[in-house]
Amino acid sequence: MSIADVNRELLVRYLDTWTPTALHGARRATFVQAWTGPAGTGVAEAALRVFAEFADRLRGRRLTVVLVAPETGELARRLEAVQAELGTPAELAVHTVAGDPAGHLPVALKAAGAAGAPLLAYLEDTAPITGGKPTEVLLVAPAGGWSAQREALRGAGFTLAAGVELVEGEDSRLVAFGTSSAKSLEAFKNCLWAVDEYAGVRYRDPTDPDGHLMDISLSPHPGPLRRELLAHLDAAGPCSVTELRHFTLTETIFRASDAVRVVTALLSAGAVTREPERGRLAGDVVISRG
Repeated sequence: MSIADVNRELLVRYLDTWTPTALHGARRATFVQAWTGPAGTGVAEAALRVFAEFADRLRGRRLTVVLVAPETGELARRLEAVQAELGTPAELAVHTVAGDPAGHLPVALKAAGAAGAPLLAYLEDTAPITGGKPTEVLLVAPAGGWSAQREALRGAGFTLAAGVELVEGEDSRLVAFGTSSAKSLEAFKNCLWAVDEYAGVRYRDPTDPDGHLMDISLSPHPGPLRRELLAHLDAAGPCSVTELRHFTLTETIFRASDAVRVVTALLSAGAVTREPERGRLAGDVVISRG
């Protein structure tokens, strides 16, 4: 298995969450995929198969798939065959646009009527976009540039962002997620750690100065988060459990729920203290360095 396999599964898992939510809250929604290299066909087909599973949710609604790449001829033919195989409804429309995403993507989204409706973008080596509301983006890019990518996401209006590096031997790629919804960010994190454990592919937190590699697991190794929480408490001083959960969600590759698990272990080890000293570890409990 490869980094590309993990990327594809991560997108499929997130689409399983995003699609029913988008179709429940709006009459129309848009999924856009844009890339500049030869990749994309497998991802586009996988996305189409996910959408076909929600055909019953499309009655009275419209889901538009927009695919933008330098060459889309073979892709268009392949997806037509997939649609025929799946018997997708007319409410699921697929548009392929050949050309440079930087110049063609905004026009393609405008033509698809993406503005004012939920929009999820999956972009490979392409700058973040806006154009739908709410807009979310999964961005795949070369590893090592998380700080710049995060600033670009914020500049594009994504107030919450998470990044993880996928590492396979000497190869690595950055996967970044941008949104304005904490609920969506938590959903992405849940999908991130639910991905099947592919042999040879591991995660790395791009904010970890030591670059520790982590196995993909529903219960990730707590060591990196332990270090990050202790460093945060050293820098920020006492924090409530709610604040530590928020820090974990927005500043690390871990889920908010992982913060509670690690804080509980830190309390047991005497590395931190709590106020009040007893009772449930509720959101208003204040954690301090021991």
